[in-house]
Amino acid sequence: MDLTNKVAIVTGGAAGIGRSISLELAKRGVQVVLNYNRSEKAAEELVAEIQSFGGHAFAVQADISKYEDAQKLVNQTIERFGTLNIVVNNAGITDDALILRMQEEQFDRVISTNLKGVWNVCKHAAKPMMKSGYGRIINISSVSGVMGNAGQSNYSASKAGVIGLTKALAREFSARGVTVNAIAPGFIETEMTKKLSAEIVDQWRGQIPLKRFGDAREVAYAVAFLASDEASYITGHTLEVDGGLVM
Repeated sequence: MDLTNKVAIVTGGAAGIGRSISLELAKRGVQVVLNYNRSEKAAEELVAEIQSFGGHAFAVQADISKYEDAQKLVNQTIERFGTLNIVVNNAGITDDALILRMQEEQFDRVISTNLKGVWNVCKHAAKPMMKSGYGRIINISSVSGVMGNAGQSNYSASKAGVIGLTKALAREFSARGVTVNAIAPGFIETEMTKKLSAEIVDQWRGQIPLKRFGDAREVAYAVAFLASDEASYITGHTLEVDGGLVM
């Protein structure tokens, strides 16, 4: 899967799963535009790490829930590299609560980032990708968007929306050489899952056929495949990287 000299935007690319995606793409020769919102230090450290092994990366601050920020992110990528080949919409947030306790602001904030943010980036990336006749868009959804999860009505709705958006755009972009796919990670070992209690971890692990949480690199490998020419006949698909949790 040779991705040498491809140009990619990875939203939320400085931490967690996004960090692993940025690293994996850079190791495969991709010039990575690492988007962050508040994690400036983490973004700068990751850029330095990528450059240390001869990779190419630079960081762009943008709140992708804002239409103009998403446009800035795409524009700066084109200005820097002259093209855009791959978009990985990874940025996302959680703000959990049962619906009886959830405030409207909690719902709106999660939808704005996790769903509207993906639409914003795709909107601005569409024209240069379709004009070039080549593109790979990979949207990071979640198994919560496939099966639902109590206490996450906002998050589950946003991630289910990402899957629907992926299928719609796959149909819109297919004639212009741009594929659009989604990845739905299950429980992946990140700083977020480290905050779960041992009881909850054991409960969920027992429901996973492979009996373990995933490694963020396993999601990154799936992204690299969908970004490659080897995946040229796959579009509109949701790949669950979840150890068999929702099969």
